[in-house]
Amino acid sequence: MARSARTVVHYMATRPDGTVPPTDIYLARSCSGRGETIPTVNLADHIGQIVDHPSPGQMWYTDKPFSYFHSYTRPGEILERIEDGWPVRLFVVEPLGETGNWGGHHYPYWLMSHQIRVVAETDGWKVFGHRGAQVLQVLAHLPDLARQWADQWAADPQRTRHIYTVWEKRVEHTHALSSWAFRRAQCSRRSAGLQAATQLAGNAAGQAATVAGATSHAVAMIQLRARCLAAGQLMHDRICSGEYEQSVRGLLLGAGLDTPAPVTG
Repeated sequence: MARSARTVVHYMATRPDGTVPPTDIYLARSCSGRGETIPTVNLADHIGQIVDHPSPGQMWYTDKPFSYFHSYTRPGEILERIEDGWPVRLFVVEPLGETGNWGGHHYPYWLMSHQIRVVAETDGWKVFGHRGAQVLQVLAHLPDLARQWADQWAADPQRTRHIYTVWEKRVEHTHALSSWAFRRAQCSRRSAGLQAATQLAGNAAGQAATVAGATSHAVAMIQLRARCLAAGQLMHDRICSGEYEQSVRGLLLGAGLDTPAPVTG
């Protein structure tokens, strides 16, 4: 019996107000600096409707800040081209008419069009990948976790420094974050989601640890732990087979530290 073809879903992310961001961030900044208005479309106002691009460029060339509708079939890569990053809103769209893809075979999940049907709004966490909900849970808890980790440093600086130094060396030796998480994210088309998640985690943990009075070295180690934790949650399903891989995943989740955070979901 022939296997049915998988339904391809196209996604577009917008700013929190529902408007589509520019397709070229650098051109947009240049135009804004000159006081020029950049056209956009509010997808939230057009659910169920067909929308024509307000000012299309010449085919698929990026000749203006907003040249075409840019949709993705792999939502974990969407944040690579969003001006302000997370938070965003996510919509399912249907590209209509002629379409293009100047990314070639390197970016088969990109599609450009000058007309779309806005099908529905969907869960924004999908821009991190299919474990995005777990990542958002981690990000929400990180300020509290970072304060706990800062308290741990304050209570026994010498012992905690030693524990973190041993863990940090293992993370570097195994390339748990720089190689394992990064390359598995590339293979599963969520590298932009990984980059955004680790950056958000480091920022949230660093701010909380700094407010808690942690030293600069402690803040740096807490930020590394937060980035690893976010990566470990996002890539939990892809770093899993075999004893060594499980040990790498354990390092990302905090193995060897006093209070490793559990996996959510």
